[in-house]
Amino acid sequence: MDSKIFTLQGKGLKLNSAADIAPYLENIDPAQIEEIHLGGNTIGVEAAEALGKFLEKAVALEARWHATSFEISSWSYNAHIQTADFADIFTGRLISEVPKALGYICDALETRPSLLEIDLSDNAFGSRCVHQIVPLLKNNRSFRILRLNNNGLGPEGGQAIANALLESAKTSKSEGKKSNLRVIICGRNRLENGSARAWAEALAAHGNLDAVRMPQNGIGMEGIMALAKGLAQIPSLRHIDLQDNTFTSNGELHGVDAWAQSLKFWPKLQILNLSDCFLSTDGEVPRLLKVLAQGSNPGLRLLHLQNNNLDSASFDLLAQNIGDNLKNLALLELQWNDLSEDDESLETLDLALKARGGKLYVTDDDEEEGEEEEEQEYEVDLRKVPPAVDKATNDLADLLAKTRIF
Repeated sequence: MDSKIFTLQGKGLKLNSAADIAPYLENIDPAQIEEIHLGGNTIGVEAAEALGKFLEKAVALEARWHATSFEISSWSYNAHIQTADFADIFTGRLISEVPKALGYICDALETRPSLLEIDLSDNAFGSRCVHQIVPLLKNNRSFRILRLNNNGLGPEGGQAIANALLESAKTSKSEGKKSNLRVIICGRNRLENGSARAWAEALAAHGNLDAVRMPQNGIGMEGIMALAKGLAQIPSLRHIDLQDNTFTSNGELHGVDAWAQSLKFWPKLQILNLSDCFLSTDGEVPRLLKVLAQGSNPGLRLLHLQNNNLDSASFDLLAQNIGDNLKNLALLELQWNDLSEDDESLETLDLALKARGGKLYVTDDDEEEGEEEEEQEYEVDLRKVPPAVDKATNDLADLLAKTRIF
């Protein structure tokens, strides 16, 4: 076994006591560890305490803690790229156990000066455990990727996390430093409107973000409008994912309009996922789509617009601009809108995208294919889709080739 890699990945171990985890740690030199893979096991309080003491000695942990492969080639990583996976480590644990166990792990990582990625996804600890995470998020300002996906945070927990990130950004600013944070993934957490304003402020404070992904959070129009204003202050954004939140209310399109106004502030945007967001009412072409078609984001490569009440007028608008203002688009998803098999606009889109090596998802056959490839849809090789926008396109292609949705 490589002395730099410590893995118990997916073994389904039930580690209750220090004695349970000791056999797996005793022959490992923590000072040499660069990768730790512990996802897919269940860790109790005493075992977590022992693990925390081990992590405090893992001085080589200088890079990433995560559940799935995620690398941005344009970043200047250390020569050693370490990995630590703590996703899904509390299955079957009592509510009383999780906060204490989580605390031991987070406390150990709080002082790691070169940690680049934090992943606590798929640990359904809810708002009751947030106070254990807050010190890590406030005080460790080296990490660049934060994954908190499917944790059941709720509005209260989401607000606490956002406030911690805001404090971190303020501390960096007071020291004359820029935030290191580049990627935030916080989907499936029931954040709702109650935490949206706090998130908007926190995101804006970290002004160098590359990607913000907050799908399936039950955020309504009011929260969507707040997020639009916050994200508009981050011109570096290349990837935005708000899938399955609600941009409209009772026929009002204020959320859609707010996002239409914000598009121009993201000149580097390459991926936009607004599927299942109720962008249109009664088949009306949403203003957001009109602005995109006018070329607000010329580097756009992947556009996801599934299930948004779009009809032939919207498809015609896209078709009219696919060759000029949308000339870099590589993948377009339109499933579950008001589609017609003989729509000439869809045929135009399909042919244009195929000609550049891209893909249109629209028919029943594509839907079935999409279900089979759900976790691979972001593996489109953008480098094969001419013309390349700039070096950032190839960097993003490398990122996507190694990234899964969740």
